Parts: sequence; C-alpha cells; structure tokens
Amino acid sequence: MEYRLLGRSGLKISTLTMGTMTFGGVGWAKMVGDLGVSEAKKMIDMCIDAGVNLIDTANVYSSGECENIIGEALAGKRPQGVLLATKARFGMGDGPNDRGLSRYHLIRECEASLKRLKTDVIDLYQVHEWDGQTPLEETMEALDTLIKQGKVRYVGCSNYSGWHIMKALGIANEHRYQRFVSQQIHYTLESRDAEYELLPISIDQGLGVLVWSPLAGGLLSGKHRRNQAAPEGTRQFAGWTEPPIRDENRLWNIVETLVAIGEEHGVSAAQVALAWLIGRKAVTSVIIGGRTEAQFRDNIAAADLKLADDERKRLDAVSLPPVLYPYWHQLNTASDRLGEADLELFGPHLQQ
Repeated sequence: MEYRLLGRSGLKISTLTMGTMTFGGVGWAKMVGDLGVSEAKKMIDMCIDAGVNLIDTANVYSSGECENIIGEALAGKRPQGVLLATKARFGMGDGPNDRGLSRYHLIRECEASLKRLKTDVIDLYQVHEWDGQTPLEETMEALDTLIKQGKVRYVGCSNYSGWHIMKALGIANEHRYQRFVSQQIHYTLESRDAEYELLPISIDQGLGVLVWSPLAGGLLSGKHRRNQAAPEGTRQFAGWTEPPIRDENRLWNIVETLVAIGEEHGVSAAQVALAWLIGRKAVTSVIIGGRTEAQFRDNIAAADLKLADDERKRLDAVSLPPVLYPYWHQLNTASDRLGEADLELFGPHLQQ
C-alpha cells in the first residue's frame, strides 16, 4: 500500500480509504447496504490488514448508526495509526438548527460523532456540503475552534464548488484559521467534471483529494452492461440515482474499455477504474466500499494494479470531457503559457 501526504499537511494516508456507507441500513441508506457490527468488524480488519489507514464515514449515514457501528467494531480502541474521518452538514433532526454549517450545528454534531465513534478525537472533520445561508467566516471559525479544543486534528470540505473553496481558503488565511487540507469529491472515468476547477485548485492550493463513489455507484464495476437490466442486489436495481448519467452511450463505451483492459490484466473492470484514479496526479486517496468481503477484497487489489501509458490513453480517449468556456478559449490561445494546475484539464487534450 502506498501512502501520500494529505494536501499541505504532514499527515500520510493510504491510497485507498475505507468507505462505510454500507454500515447500518437505516432510512435511505438501506439501498446501499445494511451491514451490522460483526460484519463491519470483518471488513474493517480486512482493510487494516491490507494497509488501509483511513476509515471515512459521516453523521448522516444511517442517521448516526454507521458511526455507532464503527465505534462498536473498534471497541473504542483504534489500532495504532488508524485514522477516522467523518462529516457534518445534513439534517440530523427536524429542528431549525439541525442542519447546516453554523457554529451551533457543527460543534454539537462533532461532539455527537465523537460519542458514537467512541473516540477522543476525529482525525479529519469534513463539511459535507455547501451552506449558502451561514457566513463562511462562522463556519471556518467553528472548525478552527474544534481544532484548538483538541476534538479535531484536520479539516476538509466536500462537494464544494471552486469559488466556495477559494473563498473559504481566503478567509482562513485572512483570520489565521486552520485551512482545509483536503476536499472529498465525486470523480470517475464517467464523471470527470472535477477536472474543470476542483482538481486544478487542489494542485494550486495544495489540497488533498479523496474520491467518493469511485465506481459511480457500481456502474463501472463491470456488472452493468449495455442493453441489460440492472442486476438484482445493486444500488441501481434499488432505485439509486447518483450519479446522473447524461450520455448513456458514452457510459457503456467506458465500461467496455474497462472490461477489455481488465481482461488483458486478468482483473475486474472495477480494479481498472480504481487504478486509473489512483494514478491521477491530484488524487490522494480513493474511497472504496462494499456489501461483501469479496467486493472489498477485489477493490483493495487495485492498489497494486499499474496501468501502462497506452492503457491510460485509451481510458482518457473514451471518457474525455468536452472543453467548456473559458477553457476552450484558453486551450486555443494560451497553450504556450499553461501552468501545472492548468494541465490537469488540458493535458489529455494537448496529447490528442
């Protein structure tokens, strides 16, 4: 297992992170998975034994039950070097202050997560989504307070747009608050939208990148194929709608390329999709999940899969996103003075 620095921090995390949304099965999360404590412990032990050192969760997963299960599975005694990450923002009740990124909500939810996880400190505390009604100054100050109180070690954001991130970093710098060390984003061969702004920002500003749902909710696993109904037992079979698929023909072209490269290596399409992400310059860690030991075991094996340059080019070609404005203008007129961050988007286009 390879370990990479998380952004501009000195914290090293494994290139694979353990995702836990399949723990609990309460409410909407049931269609993702409903693993209990004993099953979760087996999965956690398997990941730790493979060298995974970060477990990611969120308070909203199964309305807190996911965090409870992790706390029980670890029995309040984390193995040395194992890190915990969680998130807050979404509704945890029906009251007017039971959601959002206010100082009130963030501090209360952090304290609740600490109790459920049976730990004294959260290694990476992430704001789970944008809150346009709370001043960013309040949010960043609250996160800084949690660090100063010793309840949190590092902070990150998730699902922010480019301007949200830059504004938050600017406020942190201005007030000398602890800044985000990472962002957690959706990024796959099928959905490469992050290459427009989020990945260049990560390179330019020194943010680590954790990728959620790297197999597009299972669509890139190889189990879903062109002109076939969703297999029983999958998220799509249960009605899961993330991510939105805007070009179904493109999706199946990507899947067929993944399957073909996987067959050449004697591995699953899922491993190829994960290996492509791990090899992207801006990506720090890819969050893997599963309902079964077999799914986790297969995903973990992706850490050792190395794709050849021509294989990466095949995958780039079949999945390349269109160049939107102002990027097409920059590509046409500024290609003689592009920086390292610019090339995260433009690199594959310049190679064509």
